[in-house]
Amino acid sequence: MRYDRPFPLDTPLDTPRDRLVLALDTHDLDAAAQMARLLAEYFRVAKVGLELYCAGGFELINVLADCGYEVFCDLKLHDIPNTVGRAAKVIGKLRVSYLTVHAAGGLRMLQAAVEGLAAAHSSQIADESPNRTQLLAVTVLTSESEVSQNRLIQRIELAVEAGCNGIVCAAPDLTMATRFADSLICVVPGIRLPGDSIDDQRRVATPREAIDAGADLLVVGRSVTRAPDPVAAAESLHDHLRSSA
Repeated sequence: MRYDRPFPLDTPLDTPRDRLVLALDTHDLDAAAQMARLLAEYFRVAKVGLELYCAGGFELINVLADCGYEVFCDLKLHDIPNTVGRAAKVIGKLRVSYLTVHAAGGLRMLQAAVEGLAAAHSSQIADESPNRTQLLAVTVLTSESEVSQNRLIQRIELAVEAGCNGIVCAAPDLTMATRFADSLICVVPGIRLPGDSIDDQRRVATPREAIDAGADLLVVGRSVTRAPDPVAAAESLHDHLRSSA
């Protein structure tokens, strides 16, 4: 196995906005678009999850991209390799910057996703600015309260061997990914501001805890989107990151 690929995150992580992913976890397309426009100043990436994608997120991708977001398509693809590869090829032709696939699917499935994206990129070669979709392997869901260290390490190693650009894992799991830090984007969901409810998550972290553990991108949803004043909540999130830097 090779772990010496250049770090694949193109955008510098110089400001709080550079690190933040807005999770639009809803089935309401209009509400998602409205929230995205409201918070574009505070988040660089917008995440379209499975619920929203099924509701018509295919069309929302262009709306988000037009708002200036990098789009994170969080579908956690998990099927036979041929199906995953073809699905990845479809997504790779859209204005999507990040796509998730579940590492539980195994090496061949992950490789098929990598190959599908590569095929999509090759078909765009004549474009002056072709889209490049980064593939992120989901390791263990943050809703799981207990994690096998061996299983986690195995899935991280599979992601690297398959050629994925990064991983998605809970902040406490990042200590087991440190030896891959130079070759993987580390994306952490389950981010909560101090005092926030953890809802259906089990392994959550504050933004600073996640960054200190090695996170590159932080996925934030309910702490901001369900706040009485989402803009004020987003400003508090930025203040938290600046004050604890």
